[in-house]
Amino acid sequence: QVQLVESGGGLVQPGGSLRLSCAASRSIFSIIHMGWYRQAPGKQRELVATITDGGRTNYIDSVKGRFTISRDNAKITTYLQMNSLKPEDTAVYYCNVFTSTMDYWGKGTLVTVSS
Repeated sequence: QVQLVESGGGLVQPGGSLRLSCAASRSIFSIIHMGWYRQAPGKQRELVATITDGGRTNYIDSVKGRFTISRDNAKITTYLQMNSLKPEDTAVYYCNVFTSTMDYWGKGTLVTVSS
């Protein structure tokens, strides 16, 4: 069974940076895209960014210009570089791998932006 393991969350001051990583425990085939979602307290989970196998990226408006998603296909790993963090970025961030047959999720990593 495939597991996605996130790392890199933590506490950071406003304006700071964090880099999240997500690694798959085994090979995954027919990946359509890899991505990051987040869920803030009392809110629904929302898409943050996705990246296709060909490298096409998509971001929600609130993170454009601040966050960058990337991937290492050989390692089946995706990264989310988060710069200029704001308190409203505080959430649990979840890694997602979407394939033609399955939808995999990590358990989440908490990002807290606070002074």
